[in-house]
Amino acid sequence: MKIALVGYGKMGKIIDEIAQKRGHEVVARLNESPNSENLNHPDVVIEFSQPEVAFNNIKSCLELNIPVVCGTTGWLSEKAKIEKIALENNTAFLYGSNFSLGVNLFFALNEKLAEMMKNFDEYNIQLEEIHHVHKKDAPSGTAISLAEGIIRKNEKFNAWKLEETKDNQLGIFAIREDEVPGTHSVFYRSNVDEIEIKHTAYSRDGFALGAVVAAEWIKGKSGNFSMNDVLFGND
Repeated sequence: MKIALVGYGKMGKIIDEIAQKRGHEVVARLNESPNSENLNHPDVVIEFSQPEVAFNNIKSCLELNIPVVCGTTGWLSEKAKIEKIALENNTAFLYGSNFSLGVNLFFALNEKLAEMMKNFDEYNIQLEEIHHVHKKDAPSGTAISLAEGIIRKNEKFNAWKLEETKDNQLGIFAIREDEVPGTHSVFYRSNVDEIEIKHTAYSRDGFALGAVVAAEWIKGKSGNFSMNDVLFGND
């Protein structure tokens, strides 16, 4: 399969290495805006760039009828527009706030626990995420996905916010520390005890592998997808 990488920073370079190990050809490595010439006719684009350019990068690729796997966070207010563009161009778009297999299992565990705990009002819920100091968006896309999973299962909450949980807003602490790849925790605290679930990433390799697996899965498809489709849906 021919893959174009749009956004060639630390993550892009790891994806490049893993894609080649899995037998794919990387036909473009771009930090500039993608177009019909510099993409070199890929089967799939994997986009890991910056929040301020992600929308235009993805839009350009979809309008060329190239499926896109996107891992850039911090631009999701425009995600609905991108999904519409994908459908209009009869191609595919897959967004993942986190491509790690472990994190996607963690998402499922988070929703299961939220369902179990929703009637126990003595427990206060708080989220925390820790990332490297270079990460521009806060909270992380993964933390937002965790918060949205809890909100779906617990009608007490109707939104999330940075800092502490208050009233019907679920709180997320966003911490930036050294070169941490990513740690996400969900706490249920009462006056007498605490329940915690946590996912800790040791490197970016798990994220990169998941992105390549998603690209392999999305080739030839049309529509809008998530990692839940890749890992748990029908091919």
